[in-house]
Amino acid sequence: MKKTLIASAIAAATFSGAVAAQESNMPTVYGNIQYVVYHADVKGGENGLEHADNGSTLGVKHDHEIAPGITGFFKLELEGLAADDKDRETGLEDVDEAYIGVKGDSFGQVWVGSDDSTYESAIDKIANFYEFAAYNFGGGYETGEGDLVQYMTPSFGGLTLGAAVQINGDLDDATLPDKSGEKSYPYQLAATYAVDNLELAVAMDSNDGAGGPNNENTYGVRATFDMDALSLTGQYQTRKDVGDRYGVHAVYAMGANQFAASYELDVADDANDTERDTLTLQALHNLSDHMYVYVEGYLGNGDDGVYGVANESERSAVAVGGVYYF
Repeated sequence: MKKTLIASAIAAATFSGAVAAQESNMPTVYGNIQYVVYHADVKGGENGLEHADNGSTLGVKHDHEIAPGITGFFKLELEGLAADDKDRETGLEDVDEAYIGVKGDSFGQVWVGSDDSTYESAIDKIANFYEFAAYNFGGGYETGEGDLVQYMTPSFGGLTLGAAVQINGDLDDATLPDKSGEKSYPYQLAATYAVDNLELAVAMDSNDGAGGPNNENTYGVRATFDMDALSLTGQYQTRKDVGDRYGVHAVYAMGANQFAASYELDVADDANDTERDTLTLQALHNLSDHMYVYVEGYLGNGDDGVYGVANESERSAVAVGGVYYF
């Protein structure tokens, strides 16, 4: 399961703590507990009712002024709590985000460590929006979220540029014996332009290094248009000799409630143009400034064998969850 908290929820949860931390120069501590009960029905795969931790995390962050106009910052976020499993002997054993950096109004910001990548932040909005997110499609790019050096410019009249490089070192002989000893530095480039209620983004991932079907570039474009309570997004990603991914997404906010829907289509670049799709619906209700509940439904179909996956032809799920965050 993949889980990224709604940005507005995180902002609301950490605002008061951030103010107090800045006044005392103490780090801000934040976290969340995420529970979900879901029923999955996947042809040839997972079936039945399950209760699970959906990505509970605990984090700490801090920033301080190095010099006038220059700020140093860090963030450490741990996940893997598995709050549903009392008998598990360890917890918070996985690093979700861990980085340090420097930022300033005149030069932007540069940071090093593990974080959402430049491409992911610019393009991959749909998969990162939903809570359960078991059957949404990621972008089909290989550069991960660790060992990254990232840079983002300040805004130039609404235009922001970003770049990232992953420092992998020598490639593993067992993984790519034909490239033994070569260096691997996959990189990403992105540009985002925001004007009035419209945001446009384009990005690429070089996909160099070990893993994945090939090292052809992944290219993505996204457009998001906000109309007060309604937000509409369309995105497209493509990779030569791998496939194309399309997605449309709508979110409507009404008081303490949020309703969302998306449709995603994945077409493989093979002899049969095999494809799969997913329809996702969400209803979310904010109980308070620190707690919300949601229901999500997933319905997918497609041809067997997309990207070598044999059980993608029929799949459905209903997820009911709750999140408490501070």
